[in-house]
Amino acid sequence: MRGLAGQPGLPDSRGPLSHAVRRQLLDGATRLPDHAAVRRSDPYGEDVQLALHLCYELHYRGFAHVPDDREWDAGLLGFRALLEAHFEGRLRRDCRRFHDADEAFADILVEPVGGSGVSHHLVEQGQLWQMREYAALRSIYQLREADPHLWVVPRLQGRAKAAMVAVEYDEFGCGRAERMHSQLWADLMSDLDLDHAYGRYLESAGSETLATVNLMSLFGLHRRLRGALVGHFAAVEVTSSPGAARLATALRRLGAGPAAQLFYDEHVEADAVHEQLVRREVVGGLLEEEPGLAADVTFGIEATGFLEDRLHARVVGAWLAGRSALRTPLGTP
Repeated sequence: MRGLAGQPGLPDSRGPLSHAVRRQLLDGATRLPDHAAVRRSDPYGEDVQLALHLCYELHYRGFAHVPDDREWDAGLLGFRALLEAHFEGRLRRDCRRFHDADEAFADILVEPVGGSGVSHHLVEQGQLWQMREYAALRSIYQLREADPHLWVVPRLQGRAKAAMVAVEYDEFGCGRAERMHSQLWADLMSDLDLDHAYGRYLESAGSETLATVNLMSLFGLHRRLRGALVGHFAAVEVTSSPGAARLATALRRLGAGPAAQLFYDEHVEADAVHEQLVRREVVGGLLEEEPGLAADVTFGIEATGFLEDRLHARVVGAWLAGRSALRTPLGTP
C-alpha cells in the first residue's frame, strides 16, 4: 500500500506500543500507553524502535493514508517524548567509555586489527544473497541519506555551518539529482535486483537497524542535541571511507553491476575529503563557538559506534549461522 507521493504503507505492529502508535496514525483517537508501559519495555527492542520510527517518519515522507496533520498531533508528540527519553536514557548509561571528544576521535581514527563488521565479512567471505540483505537493511536510511543532518544547519553558525553545508552539498549531488547519494543507493539496489521504493524493506528490518536510523532523528529533531548530531555525523564521515573501499571490492568480487560499485567508489573518495572538513571545521568550529557541547559531541560519536556494533553483530551472527539477517527474508532475484 503506497501513497501518490511514494509514501510507504504502515508496517505491522511489533507490540503494544507500536500498535497504539499505528492506530493513532490511522484514527487519531487511540488511547496511547502511559509512562509506566514505556518504562517496562526494552528501549532497544522491536516494539520501542518501531514505535519511534513511526513517529519520526511523519517528519520525512509520512505514510500512505495517514493525514499530514498527524505530524503535529499533540498526543503522538507527547508519547514520542516518552519513547525518546527511554531510548536516550539507556544510551547514556551504555555509552560512557570516553572522557572527551579527543579520546573518542582517537578511537575511531584507527581501525582495529582483524575487524569483524559487515564490510569485513562481505569482502572476505560474503555471498551475493548476503550483500542483497545488507543493501535492503541499509535502504531504510540510505534512501533518505543526509536528510536528518540538515536539521542541524540552522542551529550552527560560522565555520561549523559553512562546512556542514559544503559537505551536505556533496551528499545531495552538487545540484544534480542523478548524483544525489540517495539516488546512487537506489541505483545500487536496482543493480542487485532489489525494489528501491522508499520504505520497501521496513518490515524486513529488525530493531538493530531501526535504532541506528532513529538515532539520527533523535539528535536531529532536538536543538539541545545539536552537538550529538555533529558527533554522529563526524563518526560516520571518519569511519566511512575504509568500509566503503571493502564493500566496493566485495561488490566487484560478487559480480555486481557498475551502478552498485559506483555508490561505494563515490564514498571512498568523497568521505576521505569530508573527514578532514568535518573534524576541523564542523566539529572544530562548533566547539570553538560552544565549548560546552564537547560532552554531547563525545556522546554522539560513542552512541553511533555502539548501535552500529550491535547491528553488525546481529547481521554477521545470523550469516555465520547460515540464517537470514532479515525479519522477512528476500526472495530469489
